[in-house]
Amino acid sequence: MNSPSPSLSPGAANLWLGDDKAGAESPPVKPGLTKEQELAAYRLMLLIRRFEEKAGQLYGMGYIGGFCHLYIGQEAVVVGMQMAINEGDQVITAYRDHGHMLATGMDPKRVMAELTGRRHGYAKGKGGSMHMFSVEKNFYGGHGIVGAPAPLGTGIAFANKYRGNTSVCLTYFGEGAANQGQVYESFNVASLWKLPVIYVIENNHYAMGTAVERGSALAEELYHRGSVFGIPGEQVDGMDVAAVKDAGERAVARARKGDGPRILEMRTYRYRGHSMSDPAKYRTREEVQEIREHRDPIDLLRKRMLDEGRASEEQLKEIDREVRAVVNEAAEFAQADPEPDAAELYTDVTA
Repeated sequence: MNSPSPSLSPGAANLWLGDDKAGAESPPVKPGLTKEQELAAYRLMLLIRRFEEKAGQLYGMGYIGGFCHLYIGQEAVVVGMQMAINEGDQVITAYRDHGHMLATGMDPKRVMAELTGRRHGYAKGKGGSMHMFSVEKNFYGGHGIVGAPAPLGTGIAFANKYRGNTSVCLTYFGEGAANQGQVYESFNVASLWKLPVIYVIENNHYAMGTAVERGSALAEELYHRGSVFGIPGEQVDGMDVAAVKDAGERAVARARKGDGPRILEMRTYRYRGHSMSDPAKYRTREEVQEIREHRDPIDLLRKRMLDEGRASEEQLKEIDREVRAVVNEAAEFAQADPEPDAAELYTDVTA
């Protein structure tokens, strides 16, 4: 028998709107971005949003096959964290990964070409939505196995320590993956050896389709998941790019000086279903609309810039026009790019 579709309780709804005790135990956050940083963050979040919207359109038109997980609503997490790291630091994530690719500076044309299975995609058209990477940009995937980024990212951090460099690995996974056993094995090793890894739990509340409070004990405190291993954690407003950057900088600085891992639980929200094939009937339209109207990460930053006189309406409209042009160019490139040659079928697949 199917369970009734859950909706957020009044307390949980307030939590997502930032009115609950979400960050009560966290250090006081003093968000602050320069005008240049705000404009750069706005442009990048908007690029991710417009890119994902276009990817959704291409999926509906049949240009993208297989699974496709959109990042719409979560843009502040990856953009804020990317602003907190240095060149040479690494990023690894799960399958909701297009935003992470763009945030690391990967070419939108080649990302879209990979989504459509074309020759000049980052994995030569054979990886698709979930499996592309760029060694040049220190982006190591894109992984379809739930929880897989935790041990892989921990391994990257181990390599950093073994080589004696100062690089830090940002390791992203969702709140559903936070229940995986391999995550806790990773926590143990990372703490034992004080590895330079930041575990970023992107808590968008619903995992694949089950509300976090129905699938996780102490669902409001996922940032404590590493406490038994001595890993400190912090809960962060993942809809505020400045708050994300602030928490990210503190965590990265700690890891870089040799104090070991940290867990950042980003309280965020996805507007679309788990994947393009998910109708998301486990929540109400009113709930999604409420988040869009009151907590949208792009709108929050836009309002802040306008209220503080750091940008004008026309300036922000021009950024939107520029971003749309970039995304349209990427879509046109991907649709025109040829498919891989049949001779490429086993290249880089078997040895």
